Amino acid sequence: MYADRIKSLPPYLFAAIDKAKQEARERGIDVIDLGVGDPDLPTPQHIVDELCQAAKNPENHKYPSYEGKREFRSAVAAWYKRTFKVALDPSREVLTLIGSKEGIAHSPLAFINPGDVALIPDPGYTVYKSSVQFAGGIPVPMPLRRERGFLPDLNAIDRQTARKAKIMFLNYPNNPTGAVASRDFFKEVVDFCADNQILVMHDNPYSEVYFGEARSPSILEVPGAMEIAAEFHSLSKTYNMTGWRIGSLVGNADIVAGVGKIKSNIDSGDFGAVQDAGIVALQSPPEMVAKLRQVYQMRMEILYQALKGIGLELSRPLATFYLWAWTGGDSMEFTRRLLEETGIVATPGVGFGQFGQGFVRFSVTQPTERIEMAAERLQHMGTSG
Repeated sequence: MYADRIKSLPPYLFAAIDKAKQEARERGIDVIDLGVGDPDLPTPQHIVDELCQAAKNPENHKYPSYEGKREFRSAVAAWYKRTFKVALDPSREVLTLIGSKEGIAHSPLAFINPGDVALIPDPGYTVYKSSVQFAGGIPVPMPLRRERGFLPDLNAIDRQTARKAKIMFLNYPNNPTGAVASRDFFKEVVDFCADNQILVMHDNPYSEVYFGEARSPSILEVPGAMEIAAEFHSLSKTYNMTGWRIGSLVGNADIVAGVGKIKSNIDSGDFGAVQDAGIVALQSPPEMVAKLRQVYQMRMEILYQALKGIGLELSRPLATFYLWAWTGGDSMEFTRRLLEETGIVATPGVGFGQFGQGFVRFSVTQPTERIEMAAERLQHMGTSG
């Protein structure tokens, strides 16, 4: 009945987690969901107000343009200029996305032929691998190991694989590990990919969720990156707009055009009123996002101390709202026991790839009082068994 491309895919990780949560709730368990990174804080009111007003505009009731409103793309370019000092041409180097996941999933269709190789981080966001498989490509994992700060070792990629690769997916600040990358690392990536004629797809939705003075850079800040790289960004994490489904792809004009061509044959563009609200979001004062970071950092510290207290190995992340903890055992077994003994849902690291085995990801996108409750429950759990 099903096509081979469907048969080859594992169940989507977070759909399986949703099923486990529902079954636990049906058994009467008060579930604390630290599994999915969906911000609990509401979208700021000024953004909601703009949506309400824009929805009344008859111009937004028509089919939107495939590439997105010029005004939204200009707002994205202006945001990149303020944030990263990266200059972008809104007409050629910015594409509006219905959330960055959509753009990520479509991008291999533009650049991967059946049998082509794509380099993907492991552990990593599951859509990188599945989107390559949908396009008929061969996903080759780049291990992210603790001893390297969860950065891939480019020198470990054999020459034949590098020559066959058409695209490389990267993601810093990183989901699930919380790791960040430096400009020096991005320069290594750009040089490596330029030498091997590989396009770089950098997924950067967590750039504004950082702790400390310095945010993780955009790969587009690196000299030469605009020749071979494009970057996905989203309003989901920065402005608590996960359900709004709006993001962007920026960078190399040919990459942007390729993804745009796929989109024009598959979807009909993003709702105009959401784009208008997105413009207002991108123009929000930086102090608003800084307050959000303070909330996440406070929650991080509460959960970090609790996880250390039960013997898990982990570091305080420099970015994202995830804690990536080493259990010393099987990821799936630990998360099963965690749910049964404490009612806490976490994400098994092996769900992000084979090199995530032994790790578990915890998200702090729950109200602070629920994080505190989770910390209390963890006091009664050991790591043995």
